[in-house]
Amino acid sequence: MAKNTNDSYITPEEAGTLSGLFYERVRRTPDALAYRFFDEFSESWKDLSWSETGAQVARWQAALSTEDLQPGDRVAIMMQNCPEWAMLDQAALANGLVVVPLYTQDRAENAAYILQNAGVKTLVIGNQGHWDSLRPVRDQLGFLTRIISLTHIDTAGYPDARLITVGSWLPDEAELIRINWDKDSLATIVYTSGTTGRPKGVMLSHHNILWNAHRTAQVVNFSLSELFLSFLPLSHTLERTVGYYLPIVVGASVAYNRSIPQLADDLLAVKPTVLVSVPRIFERVYNKIYAGLEEKSPIARALFKLAVSTGWRRFEYQQGRAGWSPQLLLWPLLEKIVASKVMEKLGGRMSLAVVGGAPLPMSIARLFIGLGLPMVQGYGLTETSPVISGNPIENNDPAGVGCPLQDVEVRIGDKDELQVRSPGVMLGYWANEKATSDMIDSDGWLHTGDKARLENGQVYITGRLKEIIVMANGEKVPPADMEMAICMDSLFDQAVVIGDSKPYLSALLVLNPEQWEVLAKEQNMDPTGTEACTSPRINEIVLEHVAKQISTFPGYAKIRKVCCQIEPWDIENGLMTPTLKIKRSKILERFDADIERMYQDH
Repeated sequence: MAKNTNDSYITPEEAGTLSGLFYERVRRTPDALAYRFFDEFSESWKDLSWSETGAQVARWQAALSTEDLQPGDRVAIMMQNCPEWAMLDQAALANGLVVVPLYTQDRAENAAYILQNAGVKTLVIGNQGHWDSLRPVRDQLGFLTRIISLTHIDTAGYPDARLITVGSWLPDEAELIRINWDKDSLATIVYTSGTTGRPKGVMLSHHNILWNAHRTAQVVNFSLSELFLSFLPLSHTLERTVGYYLPIVVGASVAYNRSIPQLADDLLAVKPTVLVSVPRIFERVYNKIYAGLEEKSPIARALFKLAVSTGWRRFEYQQGRAGWSPQLLLWPLLEKIVASKVMEKLGGRMSLAVVGGAPLPMSIARLFIGLGLPMVQGYGLTETSPVISGNPIENNDPAGVGCPLQDVEVRIGDKDELQVRSPGVMLGYWANEKATSDMIDSDGWLHTGDKARLENGQVYITGRLKEIIVMANGEKVPPADMEMAICMDSLFDQAVVIGDSKPYLSALLVLNPEQWEVLAKEQNMDPTGTEACTSPRINEIVLEHVAKQISTFPGYAKIRKVCCQIEPWDIENGLMTPTLKIKRSKILERFDADIERMYQDH
C-alpha cells in the first residue's frame, strides 16, 4: 500500500481528538485555503482560510457554552453541506458534545425518531425549508431546549421561544479553546438509514474516526494543493470521514457544491482535484453520455468507443496486467479529441474520484478510467467509521474494493461472510445492546453481512447474505447484480428484481423520463398517460432491453414479466433511504398488487 510523503499530515496521536485535529490544522497552516463556498448575497465564490475558520469555530464554541449543555449531551445538525456545518461540528466536539447528523431530505417521522431516540437537546437547522419539513412532527419535539437557524424563519403565526437565528446567538468574537478530551469518548451518533425497520444509532468515538481518516489518507498520496468538491451529504459517513475530516488530516481544501442539480456547473466553476462519490452519480453521467452518443454520427461513436478501449488498455498496461500494444500509440490523439472533452466537463483538473457506498459497476469504471479519470473504489460501513479497504492508484483493480487499511483484520466466515476487526469498529449501537451483539461477536469481529472472497491481499465483494433470491426451482439469483446491469440501460432509472419462491423472475422498473418520452413518441403514445407504459407493446420492448442487459447471467436468471412505472422511488415517498438505497421490502409491500398480477397465471 502506498505511503504518504506529505509531512504536513496530522497523526491521531498528534490530534488526540477530532477537535484537536482541527486545532492543530489551524496552528500548522493558518493562511492556507480551508473552505470555498458560494455566497448567495454577492453571487460569487468566497474563500475561508484555516485561521478565519478557526475564528468562526471559536464563536460557535462560545455560544454553545451559554446553553444548558453538559459534556456528552447531544447536538443535532440538519443543514446542507456548508462551512457552518463544519464550524458547528468542531465547536460541539471541542465542548465535549456528541454530534447527531440528520439528512435534510429525510422524512419528518424519521427525523423525529432520531432526535427523540438520541435525546437531542439542541438542533441546528439551515433554512425555512428545514423548519417547514419538521412541521408534521413539531408537537413531538418538546424535549428540544434550543433550535438555531442559519437564516431567518417565518413561523407563520406559531412562534417558538426555543427558536433563534444564528446571527443573534453568536458572540462577535471569542477565543478558540482546546480541551483534551478522552480520545475514546463518544464523538457522534450516526443513524444508519436502514432499508428495513427503524434506523439504528452507530456510536463512533473520536479515535474511531481519526484513525480511519488517517489510514485512508495513506492509501493515496494527497498534497496540500488538493481541492475536494463536497456534494454527498455530510450526514453520510463516507463524505464526513473522507470528504471532511481527511482533508483536515492532509491539509487539503474543500469546496461546497450548491446542490446536486448545480453539480455540473460547480465542477466547471470550482475545478476540483478530488471527488468523493457514490456510483449512482457516475451512472447518471454514463447514461447521459451514451444517450447523447445515439444522436452522434457513426464515426463519432466509433471514435468514442476506440478512445475508451484504448484508454482502458493503457490503464491495464500501467497496472501491469497487460502487455504493451501498438494501439497505445493512438492514445495522445484520442485523449486530445475525445477523452479531454469529457474530463473538461468534470473541471479539467480531476486527479482522483473516490467511489464507495455501493458496488461500482465495471462498465462505469471502464468508461471513466478509459477516458483518463483515476477512479478508485473503496468499501466500508457506517459501523466501521466507515472505510475498511481501498484501491491504491498503483494497484487498482476496479473489480474489487482494494486492500484492507493498515491495522484492519479481515477474514471469511460462515456462508462466505466478510468479517472485520479494526480500530474503526464502532463502540456499538446507541441504547441497543442486542443489535450490537448481533453485529459484533464476543471476539470483536464485526459481521458485515456482505459475502466476499480474498485474493492476492485484496477484497472482492460477491453479494449480500440477505439479498439472495431463491426461486421455486431452488436456483439462487443475486438481485442487486441484475438490477445494476438493468440500470446500465439509459431507459431505466430504478429496478427491483422479484422471484423469491416464484417459478420465474419478474421486475418492477422505473423508466427514465427523457428516454420514456422518446420511446412513447416513437410508438405514437402519450408519454403522460400512465396506461401507456404498461401497454403490451411497451412491455415487449422493455423486456427486449432487459434481456440485452442481463444476457451474461445464467439461463435460469431470465426476467419474464415487467411492471413499468413513471413515478420515481425516492426519499419523500418512503421507498429510498437518505443514502439513496432502495428499500426493497417497502417497494414489495407498496406494489404487492402489481407483483401478484405478474404471477396471476402461476
